[in-house]
Amino acid sequence: MEKYYKETFSRIPEEKQRRILDAAETEFAAKGYTGANINVIAEKAGISIGAMYKYFGSKEDLFLTVVEQAHDLLATVLAQIGQAQGDIFEKIETMVRAAQQYARRFPELHQIYLDMTSEGLSHLSRKLSCKMETISAEFYHGLIQTAMAQGTISRGLDARVAALCIDNLILMLQYSYTSDYFKERLKVFIGPDALSDDEKIVNGTMAFVRGALSV
Repeated sequence: MEKYYKETFSRIPEEKQRRILDAAETEFAAKGYTGANINVIAEKAGISIGAMYKYFGSKEDLFLTVVEQAHDLLATVLAQIGQAQGDIFEKIETMVRAAQQYARRFPELHQIYLDMTSEGLSHLSRKLSCKMETISAEFYHGLIQTAMAQGTISRGLDARVAALCIDNLILMLQYSYTSDYFKERLKVFIGPDALSDDEKIVNGTMAFVRGALSV
């Protein structure tokens, strides 16, 4: 796994590491990469700016370390779902529920993910998209290919296009529980109770997915 922090960071106590990354996560989520101030992060973490640069070579390295947490979280969730029993529809439903749960549990990481798609981070787009999206693309593509081979879903699907469509669906759902704009968008489409009626979203989403993929 690629590391963006210096060796000195790995040698400090885990509690201090967590404090620094939590402060960075909060600052990046609130102000975006461009607006975030590494001096503010250091102050909130209770360390000097000199110490911060002993741990990270730049603001970009600190940001990429925070992004790595989101990648690790995604990898863990996908691995758990991939190893669980159930057909493709049960696993996609688990992903829908995980999207709801983790967007609420880790709103700042999801906000950072949303910021990663902005033009302001175009210089990092290739690195970030390859890192974050490959794991999802491979997971959904494998899930779909297996289901097609088993006859669970239509064999006439383009597995890679179908994987993109499912990932887009999950991604937009995550945004709908993270961003104020997308929260209001969800209410426009679903109704004023959209954010409080998770089962309505799950059931409606799965009815759509079954209709789109079934033989």
